[in-house]
Amino acid sequence: MTTEEATGTGAAAATPGWLDLLGRRHGAVAAALAGGVALHAVNVYLATTVLPSVIEDIGGARLYAWATTVFVVASVLGSVLAAAVLARTGPRAAYRWSAAALLVGTVVCALAPNMVVLLVGRAVQGLGGGLLFALCYSVVRIVFEEALWPRAMALVSAMWGVATLVGPALGGAWAQAHVWRGAFWTLVPLLALCAGLGARRLPGRSGEPGSVRLPWGAVGLLSAAVLVVSAASVAESLSVNAVGVLVAVVLLCVWARHERGAAVRVLPRAAFGPDRRLRLTYVTMAGLVVASCVEVFVPFFGQRLQGLGPLGAGYLGAAMAAGWTLGSVVLSGATARRALVVATAPVFSLVGLVVLVAVAPVRSSGVAAVSSVAAGLVLLGWGVGAAWPHLLTDVLRLSGDGDQDVAGASTTTVQLTATAFGSAVAGMVANASGFADPATTADAARHLYAVFLVPAAVALIGAVLVSGARSGKRVPAGE
Repeated sequence: MTTEEATGTGAAAATPGWLDLLGRRHGAVAAALAGGVALHAVNVYLATTVLPSVIEDIGGARLYAWATTVFVVASVLGSVLAAAVLARTGPRAAYRWSAAALLVGTVVCALAPNMVVLLVGRAVQGLGGGLLFALCYSVVRIVFEEALWPRAMALVSAMWGVATLVGPALGGAWAQAHVWRGAFWTLVPLLALCAGLGARRLPGRSGEPGSVRLPWGAVGLLSAAVLVVSAASVAESLSVNAVGVLVAVVLLCVWARHERGAAVRVLPRAAFGPDRRLRLTYVTMAGLVVASCVEVFVPFFGQRLQGLGPLGAGYLGAAMAAGWTLGSVVLSGATARRALVVATAPVFSLVGLVVLVAVAPVRSSGVAAVSSVAAGLVLLGWGVGAAWPHLLTDVLRLSGDGDQDVAGASTTTVQLTATAFGSAVAGMVANASGFADPATTADAARHLYAVFLVPAAVALIGAVLVSGARSGKRVPAGE
C-alpha cells in the first residue's frame, strides 16, 4: 500500500454511501454490530441513572462509587482479551459469548438483594460489555471491505449518542416508578435476542490463526492502573488523589515498557516501530476521550447552576453525545480529506471547552444560559465525533497485517482506559474545588472545564502531527 493510500491523501474512488452499508448486502451485519454496542452503551447510562434508587432500596451507600469502578475495570479487562477470544473462537461465537456474559450480569443486577451482589453483577456486565464493545470494532475489518470502514466505524460510534438519549430516559422512567429492577429486566430480552440471533450473519471463523495466547501481563498492569486511579478518585484527601494518579501513571509506564518487548501485546507491533503515525493516533484518541469526560458532571452543574430538573439536566449532558454523533455521521464520508478533518476536529473541542469555561459557571436558568452551555457541549462532542471514525480506521490501516485483531481491540482498550482516567481526574478536580458546596459550585465548574483544556490541546497537537507525518508505509506482517 502506498503512503497516499494509507493516509487517505491521494486520489480515491468514490466513497461508499450509507446505503452501501445499510442495504441488503451488509445491513444485517451492520445492525448486529451497532446493536451490540448500543446495548452495552445503554446499560452504562441506565445503571448510572438508577443507582440512587438502588441505594435507597438495598443500601450500600458506601459502595456507591464502586458500582462504576468495578464496571470500568472489568470493561478494560474484556477489551484487552477481545483479540485472543476473537482469534480462538471466531466472530460469531465471540459475539454470542460476550452478549451472553452481558445478559448474565444484567440478570444478577436485576435480582441483587444487596450491594455486594450488585457489584458482582456489574463486574460481569463490564467484562461482557467491554468484550462485546471491542469485538464490534474488530469485526468491522473482517466483514466489510476497507472502503466501508469509516462508515461502519461512524455507525458503531454513533450508538453512544443514541444510548445517551435512551439510557437516562429508560432508567429514569423505572426509577421514577420506584421499580429500579425493571430497568435491568427491560434489557434482558434484547440481550437474549442479540446473543441468539444477532450474530447469525457473522462469519464462524475469521480465516486467521485460532491459537492466541492471552496477554495476562498487560491485563494485570492495565487493570491495576485503572483500579488504582478509580479508587483514589473517590477519596476525600487531595494527597490520596495525587498519590493514586502517580501510582497509576507509573503502572502505565511499566505497561508501555512491557508492551514494547512482549510477545503477546495489547497494541499492534507497529505502535512501537519507526513510523510514529500509529502512536500519534492513539495519543489523539486518548486526548479527545479524556477531554469528553467533563460530561460526568454536566447533569450536576445543570441542576445546581442552570436550575434544571433531573431529566432536563440529564438531557443537557446528552448535548455532547449529540455533537459526537452528528460529527461522526456527517464527516465519516470525508475520506479524501481525512487528514484535514483529523487535524482540525480537536479545535472544535477546544472552542467548546472555552465556551463552557465562560458560560457554564453562570447561575441562570434563562434560555440564553442553557443554550450557551448546550452549544459548548455540542462543539466539544462534534470535535471528538468528526475525528473518531477516521482515527479508528487509521489504526486498522497503519497496523501490521498480522496484528489486525489486536488493532481492532486496541481502540476500545485505549478508549476505556482513557475514560477511566478522565472520569477519575474529573472527580478529583470537582472534589478539590468543592463542587458539592453551593457556594463554590460555580468555581468548581470553571476549574473543571479549564483543566480539561489540557487533554484537548494534547489531542490537537497529536492530530496535527499525525496529519503531517506522511512518510513511511503501512507496516507489513512480521515487522
